Amino acid sequence: MRRRAAQGARGAAMNLHQPILGAGVTPATEPYLRIRRVTKNFGAFTALREVSLDVHPGEFICFLGPSGCGKTTLLRAIAGLDIQTSGSIEQAGRDISALPASERDFGIVFQSYALFPNLSVEANVGYGLKSRGQSRAEIAARVAELLTLVGLPDAGAKYPAQLSGGQQQRVALARALATSPGLLLLDEPLSALDARVRARLRHEIRAVQARLGITTIMVTHDQEEALTMADRIVVMNHGVIEQVGTPIEVYRAPQTAFVADFVGTMNFLGGVVSGDGRVKVGAAELAVAAGAGLAAGTPVKVSLRPEDVQLRGVTASTPNAIEVTIASIDFLGAFGRGELEPVADGIGSILADLSSNILRDLELAPGKRLLVALPADRLRVFPA
Repeated sequence: MRRRAAQGARGAAMNLHQPILGAGVTPATEPYLRIRRVTKNFGAFTALREVSLDVHPGEFICFLGPSGCGKTTLLRAIAGLDIQTSGSIEQAGRDISALPASERDFGIVFQSYALFPNLSVEANVGYGLKSRGQSRAEIAARVAELLTLVGLPDAGAKYPAQLSGGQQQRVALARALATSPGLLLLDEPLSALDARVRARLRHEIRAVQARLGITTIMVTHDQEEALTMADRIVVMNHGVIEQVGTPIEVYRAPQTAFVADFVGTMNFLGGVVSGDGRVKVGAAELAVAAGAGLAAGTPVKVSLRPEDVQLRGVTASTPNAIEVTIASIDFLGAFGRGELEPVADGIGSILADLSSNILRDLELAPGKRLLVALPADRLRVFPA
């Protein structure tokens, strides 16, 4: 068995030329951003390969993937900071494919904040407004409005060095919003912050975005950020889009082994298709609801989330019941993660998330033998 919580097995990437929408998305408006067959080469290296995507007005989109997958390159192409080698980008019906960054309508927040250390907070936020020739009174009113919006109404006279990392990031967000851009770009804006500050700021950023209704694209390698913030997640790998969908779609119904592997923790069991809707895994034959249609004899990987292992009410007649021995239980605060060793040969160990109630009620402990079930509707099958 192979288990992955992050980078691992590589599914066959989809090379899609048409715009991608999540399965549950039915947009009521025309796309605000149209990306068509965008390719970006750096010498002999292809960072993006014919990427197509639609982003709709007011959406919060996350580009998610491991380092080197192309997510930042795509963001920089949208911003005009690195013009694509081929393909087109339209924003609000305007072809911006060849325009420099200065002629595009966006605000951007970088991981490093990029605040001017010699300027006060209010001067940082109002910098773009001053360069546009707005009056001092107009700038002061707009800066005060934005600092209140990001929760820093009294910080205008301070300098960046006097602020915490989280406060500096809020100032950077206010500066990006100052000129009322049509598009907000966030390039891993929270990765330099500690976990507690990140958790607070991601909710604050999402609240500001929802209040303003501004179309937003965020780059992140943190799946928790993507799952909690995005309307839709764009999972990328090796310069292509593997899947686009809502957080629930991407987590519950991954379309490739890579997505299943990268987003969340997943059990992978090696097997062979034995018939329609059935897979032979070691000495066990499992019924599966997803992945039907593969020819008998096809080598596959069967995936299952640890929280989907069924422990209560399992009998010998329960579909996909297998006998296991608890090898270990790791305490993870709100739950325990058990490593289960099937008694039957060739299945491989299985991770299962065990609530405190189950641990207590079933008196679970290392060495205990019991029956568990792998629900067919939670098993997904991918070609090996």
